[in-house]
Amino acid sequence: MTAAAIAGRIALVGHPNCGKTALFNLLTGARQKVANYAGVTVERKTGTLRLRDGRHVTLIDLPGAYSLTPATPDEQVTLEVIEGRRGDEPAPDLIVAVVDATHLRSNLRLVLELTRLGRPLLLALNMADLARAQGLRIDRERLAAELGCPVVETVAVRHDGDAELLRQLERWSAAPLAPPAGAAAARPDHGPELQQEVRRLLSIALPAAAAPRAEAAHRVDERIDAVVMHPVWGLVLLAALLFLIFQAVFSWSAPAMDAIEAAMSALGDTLNQGMAEGPLRSLLVDGIVAGVGGVLVFLPQILVLFFFILLLEDSGYLPRAAFLLDNLMGRVGLSGRAFIPLLSSFACAVPGIMATRTIVHWRDRLATIMVAPLMTCSARLPVYALLIGAFVPERAVGPFNLRGLTLFALYMLGVVSAMAVAWVFRRAWAKNRYQPLMLELPDYRRPSLRNLAIGLAERARIFLRRVGGIIFSLMVLLWFLSNWPTPPPGATGPAIEYSLAGIIGRGLEVVFAPLGFNWQICIALVPGLAAREVAVGALGTVYALSAAGDAVADSLAPIIAAQWSTATAYALLVWYVFAPQCLSTLAVTRRETNSWRWPALMAGYLFALAYAAAFVTYRVGVALGGG
Repeated sequence: MTAAAIAGRIALVGHPNCGKTALFNLLTGARQKVANYAGVTVERKTGTLRLRDGRHVTLIDLPGAYSLTPATPDEQVTLEVIEGRRGDEPAPDLIVAVVDATHLRSNLRLVLELTRLGRPLLLALNMADLARAQGLRIDRERLAAELGCPVVETVAVRHDGDAELLRQLERWSAAPLAPPAGAAAARPDHGPELQQEVRRLLSIALPAAAAPRAEAAHRVDERIDAVVMHPVWGLVLLAALLFLIFQAVFSWSAPAMDAIEAAMSALGDTLNQGMAEGPLRSLLVDGIVAGVGGVLVFLPQILVLFFFILLLEDSGYLPRAAFLLDNLMGRVGLSGRAFIPLLSSFACAVPGIMATRTIVHWRDRLATIMVAPLMTCSARLPVYALLIGAFVPERAVGPFNLRGLTLFALYMLGVVSAMAVAWVFRRAWAKNRYQPLMLELPDYRRPSLRNLAIGLAERARIFLRRVGGIIFSLMVLLWFLSNWPTPPPGATGPAIEYSLAGIIGRGLEVVFAPLGFNWQICIALVPGLAAREVAVGALGTVYALSAAGDAVADSLAPIIAAQWSTATAYALLVWYVFAPQCLSTLAVTRRETNSWRWPALMAGYLFALAYAAAFVTYRVGVALGGG
């Protein structure tokens, strides 16, 4: 698309949880990309919207902001982009202020601040259907006259919920809007006066003070919150939800995993039968199919996990979980605002560490960064699934699945370890005072299937991009290292034992032998430094090349179940709970803290924890007869 085809740039601005990103997804669909703003770790999400007249506009989903008086890096970047003070992009031609129509009072303050900027502005009353269902009748014409800008209604979770906004954008494309009328310059910019102006606008926009259905809806939310946010029953409910999620990760994904595994096996058989023996066949079968296919099979489990995370987020539950855990996290030295970054770290520690920018106090932020890698990210899931599938029997424990229980225990071990490290960190250095969490709770709402689908598709794209990029590259490199140099004359063992990979594995085996790790595991740990899930593909390649003749097993699990002890398997599981097997995490920590001191400390303490925990686990396993 040429620059001439772009009709302009539109920035979406609004509070967190106002439905701004859902509206962005509705307008752009799959025509979007995610990156970071230059020089900072604040996320930048842009997309393309095609209007009916054939013109295209660039949409920018700016970070959520409560005010244009910045208190966090998110709000600072939002203000800089709106004012055109970031050198990497021009100022937007139009600002669309997205507000939650059911919480107009708390959202209008930001809208009033936007009118003072003297830039073209359009107000989108999102969740208009919920507002009407609650009996709220907003006088849009009078509100538009007072603000000096058009006001439209949107329903971001409905497929046609952007129709009115699109019509207004088409008018803007043909005849650009003027900035809000001269009254904008006279808007108050101080707290008390601004609140007084908000109250005046509310009296105009909501002339009917009584909204019995709105009050009834709030009463329903309050009754639900009486259980969900109860200091005891709320924690029990949260633990039960997490427990059920991990049960579903194994049970729901099994058919899809079996299908992918069968497809990979059939592809390997086809290549073996259709190609002459040689280096190319070995690269395709032993390197790519055994390595990349061994990782690809775990995509269904990752998608099941993210389905539940997105579902809880879209329903309005996650901010309540943050409040619920605020006091508990404060006791170990973490801010309640750390909950969302730490929850994000269950997906990947990189965005989790980036999300700490919402934490105002530096020491609270640093403590969260240092423990974020202990949250069990999705990259660990392939390793966990492989070892649990091979060594934990498929049997029921009461109404539950033993494998699901084991996975839940591993996740809980990461969480408990993070709390313990945070407590030590607070005692040793931070000594910070507890800062209570202040966060606006959204209403409970029905999750949007469209948002769930877009979120899962984005997660699948990220995973497949890693499989087709870094994992594929590392598998090809590992195959080369595993086949060169060739075995000497008269060699009787598999060729990999005489290769560079074999030499490296034997050297590392001396260090890791006390943990029960053999040389094949040691080889897999090295490429696993780039990305944890690579270890599964590396094991697939190593064991495929270690097989006698052409006898390559259909899957990796039976091989390791036959060759490893139970103590070794559990020691490796515990190793992956702690070990910093991810260079990207260390790199983003360096960028976020602007120092190599903290990533070095992070890598050091995590490796020490991993080695000590794996050593204890292996020795206990051997003592119990698992060696």
